[in-house]
Amino acid sequence: MLHITVAQLDWFVGDIEGNTRKMIESAHRAALDGADLVVFSELCLTGYYPGDLLDEPGFLVRVAAGLDELRAASRQLPGLHWVVGAPVRRQGPGKKLHNALLVIAGGEVVTQYAKQLLPTYDVFDEQRHFAPGPDVARVLRIGNNQVGLMICEDGWNDEGGDYLVNPFTRLGDAAPDLVVSINASPSNVGKREQRHQVFGQASTRHGLPLLYVNQVGGQDQIVFDGASFAVEPGRGVTYEAKRFVEHVETLRFDNGRFLARDGSALPPVAAEGLSTMAFYRAQTVLGLRDYARRCGFRQAVVGSSGGIDSALTLALAVDALGADNVEAITMPSSFSSSGSVDDSVRLCDNLGIRLHRHPIAPLVDRYAEGFAATFGTPLKGLPLENLQARIRGTILMEHSNHFGHLLLTTGNKSELSVGYCTLYGDTNGGLGLLGDLYKTEVFALSRHLNEAAGRELIPQAIIDKPPSAELAPGQQDTDSLPPYEVLDEILKLEIEGGRLAGWERTQAQAFVDRLLATPEGPALVARIRRMIARSEYKRRQAPPILRVRSRAFGSGRQMPIAAFHA
Repeated sequence: MLHITVAQLDWFVGDIEGNTRKMIESAHRAALDGADLVVFSELCLTGYYPGDLLDEPGFLVRVAAGLDELRAASRQLPGLHWVVGAPVRRQGPGKKLHNALLVIAGGEVVTQYAKQLLPTYDVFDEQRHFAPGPDVARVLRIGNNQVGLMICEDGWNDEGGDYLVNPFTRLGDAAPDLVVSINASPSNVGKREQRHQVFGQASTRHGLPLLYVNQVGGQDQIVFDGASFAVEPGRGVTYEAKRFVEHVETLRFDNGRFLARDGSALPPVAAEGLSTMAFYRAQTVLGLRDYARRCGFRQAVVGSSGGIDSALTLALAVDALGADNVEAITMPSSFSSSGSVDDSVRLCDNLGIRLHRHPIAPLVDRYAEGFAATFGTPLKGLPLENLQARIRGTILMEHSNHFGHLLLTTGNKSELSVGYCTLYGDTNGGLGLLGDLYKTEVFALSRHLNEAAGRELIPQAIIDKPPSAELAPGQQDTDSLPPYEVLDEILKLEIEGGRLAGWERTQAQAFVDRLLATPEGPALVARIRRMIARSEYKRRQAPPILRVRSRAFGSGRQMPIAAFHA
């Protein structure tokens, strides 16, 4: 029998001293629970992912000091084994570091395992810094149990489709009583269920009970949902930690079964997690909260246009930071409808936040006069439209600089895909909350927030109005784009394709196939593809966005700016 403490924690990249303190505190809690083993997550000492901090000599000195402190602390807790993730130096040709799992007990590292499978897809680039570990299994005897060890990606190749090596096979040959896997598995819609499927099948195939410990919290673009779990052969997932919060809990492992600490049965784990919209909300709120506090911001500001994107951004910001820490600015021009300003007022009243009014018409006129006087031609058309967006972006940055608020940009994935945004205008900001949500999902999430609140947080008038940038008389988004119900299905195939969930890919493919069978369909799809390609330079200069789907712009989709597109 073993008592194992699952330490699902929110690590801060680079804060080795702070991360070390959190581990020591959790280890003392584990000892009070009578634990034999406390398990932290992948690269917990540095936080995941430290990137090129690993190239700085002073950083690795701090890593070594952190490990020394953990070893010293372990001497005070005899009998407790600490499973810790950290970068460690290696000898020989190739990269000079391993992504390693260390087991510390009694002041010593009693065993060490190096991650074998180093992902270089999507948001991952581990081969930039690490060399793969040797193709061997690591098993450690703790009490009467043999515990096998694994790190994240090592468990994702049991079907053998992505790598030549399958660490699960080696562990199966070693026949441990239990496998402990430490992980830094970013969250996206459907990822929880995917983890359960992959590790549940591997557990049954090899006859190995497995404990999967993940981290939680936001780091730049990605968010970790926690949701650590245990699986048993033939029974599937029998334990799950909470999602989107830190969670430290001690389990009992006895004769191949996971139980509560006192030996009682664990509550059943639901096969389905959060609804898609509830997931989007939870992921975005945690991502913003951690991004803001780690970048030194307590408050946020948003330009409120009276449209759906800024309304949803404001509502999510209030959810994450509190109404007292969010401000909005409405900046009407001569093309703004009175309804848009009124809708902004109503929205901010519903959310309980302060709304500033800063008209831009006089500024636009002055710029237009200066342009005409200098260049001998009137300012009109697209340059005049973009000017309004850039004046608004400048005003928002003035506010951010003066008051120290984090400026949140409001563009959604549909607009970013086709370049329906203005560089140095509505793309200004420090973080985008909606950049991985298609426009149709923006509407759906807005309705979800209202339903969850039991009242209109976002006024129905904002949800119902036709989308418009209001940069020209009578302008609507459909003047330049197909309806979003059409555009989004095309974009899903073009941007995410095979990474879509099965049902979503089938749905999008069927829609696009029907569209291509119409006389105007092929030309429309070709035009959207060209718009995506030609807008790469805008996305490269845009703020980071919070990732919620399987393939997000940023590190998850790396495309050249200057490239030939057939």
